[in-house]
Amino acid sequence: METINTARERRSEASIEPLTAERFRELWSRTYNTEGKPDWSYIFPYYHEDIVFEDSIQRIEGIEEFTAMCKRLATRCEQLSMEIISMAMNSDQIFFEWKLLMMFNKYPSTPVYGCSVLTIGADNRIIRQRDYFDLWGDIFNGIPYFRRAYRRFLHRHFG
Repeated sequence: METINTARERRSEASIEPLTAERFRELWSRTYNTEGKPDWSYIFPYYHEDIVFEDSIQRIEGIEEFTAMCKRLATRCEQLSMEIISMAMNSDQIFFEWKLLMMFNKYPSTPVYGCSVLTIGADNRIIRQRDYFDLWGDIFNGIPYFRRAYRRFLHRHFG
């Protein structure tokens, strides 16, 4: 007898198109539109229920936690858009460079530059995502008087 998880995985596999470079660009460009909040419903089917997501702030495991994180991000921003700058794909990984523009109420828009590595599992869904970005540097660049002091500090102590 087939388990519930196995049946769910087979439905998921059957219901999504293979994640090619073209399909990836099309899905992500529909997800992050320029008219307001993102609509992740296009890409959530491509995430495995056991997704492991990591970035400079957090590590999240499981699709429920991942979708909750995406919802929190959309709630905090007035508008959120992403531009894919470049991408590369091999048989089980997608690497892409991006510019995320976050618009908050009462504050100027804040661009964050970064890149992501997506690992594709055997069922053609994303099993792991690792985002790399300099959150504070990009945010501090938008603060006129603090920007110079922050960059001077980094140069003096780290470069």
